[in-house]
Amino acid sequence: MTLSETHETETQDAARTLFVELTGREPDGLWSAPGRVNLIGEHTDYNDGFVLPFAIPHRTVAAVGLRDDDRGRIRVASTFAAEPVEVALDDLDGLFPTASGAKPAVPEWAAYPLGVAWALRQALATDGADHPFRGMDIAIASDVPVGAGLSSSAAIEGATASALNDLWAAGLDRTALARVGRRAENEAVGAPTGIMDQMASMLGEPDAAIFLDCRSLEAQLVPLGVAEAGLAILVMDTRVEHAHSTGGYRERRASCELGAEIMGVPALRDVSVDDLPRAAELLDDVTFRRVRHIVTENQRVLDTVRVLREEGARAIGDLLVASHVSMRDDFEISVPELDTAVDAALAAGALGARMTGGGFGGAAIALIERDAVAGVSEAVTAAFAASGFTAPVLFTVTPSAGAHRDA
Repeated sequence: MTLSETHETETQDAARTLFVELTGREPDGLWSAPGRVNLIGEHTDYNDGFVLPFAIPHRTVAAVGLRDDDRGRIRVASTFAAEPVEVALDDLDGLFPTASGAKPAVPEWAAYPLGVAWALRQALATDGADHPFRGMDIAIASDVPVGAGLSSSAAIEGATASALNDLWAAGLDRTALARVGRRAENEAVGAPTGIMDQMASMLGEPDAAIFLDCRSLEAQLVPLGVAEAGLAILVMDTRVEHAHSTGGYRERRASCELGAEIMGVPALRDVSVDDLPRAAELLDDVTFRRVRHIVTENQRVLDTVRVLREEGARAIGDLLVASHVSMRDDFEISVPELDTAVDAALAAGALGARMTGGGFGGAAIALIERDAVAGVSEAVTAAFAASGFTAPVLFTVTPSAGAHRDA
C-alpha cells in the first residue's frame, strides 16, 4: 500500500468512526474528493480565464447516512470541530445566502457542507422532478492541509455534493456539482472565489492536469508526464494560513472588475497582451498591474499547455517562475515565506517554482528532479530557519483522481 493509499484509508476510518460515534450506526456510504494544486493560472478563474490545476492524493471523506426520522434535518460533524451543527433542511434558505465577506450564520466549517445542501436544493428547485430531500447525518474527516492554498474547502464541497447527489437522486453531472460547490463557497461561506477549485476536485484524473476554460467550463485533460520525465512536484506549505473570505482576495477581484469595466470588456479574459499599452494609458498604476497579471497569466497558461504537449514537463520551469514574479510584483499576493520557499528551491536546482493558490500565505510548488527531493527540501527548511520563519511542511504530490464514492 502506498503512503497516499494509507492516508486515504486512515481518513476513511476517521470519518466512519466519527459517524458511528455521532449516530450509533454505520453510514450508508463514504464519498471523498481531493484537494488540488494549481500548476499555473492564478486568479484567472473569476476573470473568465484559463487555469491548469490537478487533483492531489490528499482527500476529504464524508461518511453519510440518511436519517430515519421524518423531521427533515441535516447534521454535520467534523474531526476538526468540537461540536456538530444541526439544522432543519427547510431552514437553510433562512441561513443563506451570506454576503461576500460576511460571517455565515453557522460556524464557517459547517457552512461548507450545509451550503452545499442549500445550493443543491436550489439547483433542483426548478427541474420539475420529485427529489427525496430526506434528512441526513454527515461526518467529515480530511487530510488536505487547511489554509495551505490546496483547496481544502473544495474537497469538503466535492465530497458532500457527491454524497447528496447520490442519496437525493439528483442526477447531476460533475460540472453541475462543481457549480453547486462554487455557489456554496460564494453565497454560503461568503468567499468570492472562482470555479477552478471545484472543477479540479470533481474532474481530476491520474497523471493529468485539467486545462479549464472558466468561461465555457470546457475542460481538457493534459498529460503531465512528471514521473515519466524523472521529475517530482514538491509542495512547500509555509504554514502561513490564509482565508479567501478576507479582504485581500476581495480587493484583488474588485480591481479586476474595475479594470474590465474601464477597458470596456465583460471580463479580463477579453484583454490580450497586445492591449496592455492601451490599458497602461487608461488605468491607474495599481489597477494596471492587477490587470497585467491576469492578462499575462492567461497567456502563460496557454503557453504551458502548448509546451507540455510539444516538449514535456521539463520545459515549463521558466513559465512557473514568471508566474510567481507576476503574482509577487503585479498582483502583490505573495508573502516573505512564499518568496523564500521559491527562491530557496530555485537556488537548490528546481526547474521552476511558484506560489500556488489564492495567496497571502499557503503553499508554493517546485518542479524538481525526482532524486533531488531530499536536497531541495533540506535547502528550503534551512532557508526558513535562517529567516526565523516557522518550519515549512514539505511533501510531494502526484496528479490523482477526482471525487468519487469510496464505499
